Amino acid sequence: MPVPAAALTTKRVSRPVLLDLPYAPLEKKALPAGRPREWYVNHNRRLKAMRLAIALLDSGVHLPNQAKNTTIRSMAEEIGIHPPSDITCHMVRALMRYSR
Repeated sequence: MPVPAAALTTKRVSRPVLLDLPYAPLEKKALPAGRPREWYVNHNRRLKAMRLAIALLDSGVHLPNQAKNTTIRSMAEEIGIHPPSDITCHMVRALMRYSR
């Protein structure tokens, strides 16, 4: 039986991708000084939205319309962060939308 040409040209990964290892966060660094307070608020809000979007994607919520505010807030409780505001919930859905 002939083998398709595309099957002959695929490469195998030489090492397995380890996804089940425990996550170790990076060492925290101080934020740059001298910025307006609003910059720090937005920066931290974006970080929180990214953490929540990743957790939702890992849990099986893949579409923004599946991520209601209650779903996002229950995920925040599950992963141990403060409940997000409506603005942060909106940012989570935007991240999920634009990552496609």
